[in-house]
Amino acid sequence: MSQFPEPVNELIEKLTLFPGIGKKSARRLVFYLLGQSRDVAVDIAKAIVNIKDKIYTCSQCYNISDSDPCHICKDPKREQEKICVVQDARDVFAFEQTGSYRGLYHVLGGVLSPLNGVGPEDLNIESLLPRLENVEEVILAINPTRDGETTAIYLAKLIKKRNIKVTRVAQGLPMGIDIEYADDVTLTKALEGRTNL
Repeated sequence: MSQFPEPVNELIEKLTLFPGIGKKSARRLVFYLLGQSRDVAVDIAKAIVNIKDKIYTCSQCYNISDSDPCHICKDPKREQEKICVVQDARDVFAFEQTGSYRGLYHVLGGVLSPLNGVGPEDLNIESLLPRLENVEEVILAINPTRDGETTAIYLAKLIKKRNIKVTRVAQGLPMGIDIEYADDVTLTKALEGRTNL
């Protein structure tokens, strides 16, 4: 039997569903909330509901946005002849923070992983192909893991058939690191040092 009242236990259990939040961290968050006004708790709850009700997936690039198409796809000042293909939406935000890339994006929604049953039909690959009409360069910015490498090679073969330049962000990113955790300078250098694939 727990020493906490049931609503406290319930919230602790819910918070442990977040990545990186264990029981101790969840308890700290719950007791922080208990020390705040009801308005603060309601505001936090509303913000959580809002990300489910007001955030969409862009129908063009599959980035997350509060509009469809997203502000990047709608921006006529973006370099329309470049598409940077990334693994997930967090990678778009990582590149955007650098301010060094002004082209378009395409979010795959994961990587090919035959061992986990993830094939090309499970990713946003088919929707990328029609977007390549007037594109001169596709930059593959996929996490440098075994599955990421498999995905990059698969995409490169698919895209090269259309006589489009395919580059890869420089391997200045260490193997096994997720792009979202790389700092701005590393990402900028990786973009500048991209190579043909």
